[in-house]
Amino acid sequence: MSSSRIQVVVPCYNEAERFDSAAFERALAGNRDLAFLLVNDGSTDGTAAALHGLASQNAARIRVLDQPKNEGKAEAVRQGMLAAFDQGAEMAGYWDADLATPLDAITEFAAALDTAPEIDIVLGARVAILGHEIERSATRHYAGRVFATLASLVLGLTVYDTQCGAKLFRCNEATRVLFANPFGSRWVFDVELLARYLAGGGEPSGIREVPLARWSDVAGSKVKPADFARGVVELLRIRRKYDLRRSD
Repeated sequence: MSSSRIQVVVPCYNEAERFDSAAFERALAGNRDLAFLLVNDGSTDGTAAALHGLASQNAARIRVLDQPKNEGKAEAVRQGMLAAFDQGAEMAGYWDADLATPLDAITEFAAALDTAPEIDIVLGARVAILGHEIERSATRHYAGRVFATLASLVLGLTVYDTQCGAKLFRCNEATRVLFANPFGSRWVFDVELLARYLAGGGEPSGIREVPLARWSDVAGSKVKPADFARGVVELLRIRRKYDLRRSD
């Protein structure tokens, strides 16, 4: 795969039934700076065939990284991001394979980084405001608000949505180091990423949330109600591990 300015990692585990190859092809056609790195995280269905089939038709801008066994989303993202950094991208990020966040949002995220050199990290935020189409169940919405409040307390900054599966990073030493070591968190590694950034000297001003124009729940989500409780436990571990107390 040739070097592209923007490389987006897509972790995939047993996504054969809902993987939308056409959406990826449309995204490539609409943004000549964009490339994808699809991580097959030890899938046991037809995911590998779907990913390699798409890559064979777009060899210059789509690459598949096969992991022999399922290591979980956090590790799939980490391995993919390290590979994207090695490709020499200016920006690298990760996107959920279900495309709950449409791929056309990548262009908006990249524009945020292009216009504000002080920003290192762009987070998608599912904010239900007029003019935006955010289709999310009430249960998930209110659970998300509780979780975001807890995450904000752990991180010591106000953040609306740590768990949206759409993020883009400026490729530099401050962001590459975030992926250098495996995450201690399996369910809320996104929060651990931000904790690493802040603990490493990154400023809150280096993080920007971009409200999504569209987002929708997609059938087949692997997130279960019990994961909320696991996430809270992991937040407590993150708080203990990273000293984010600020003198100001």
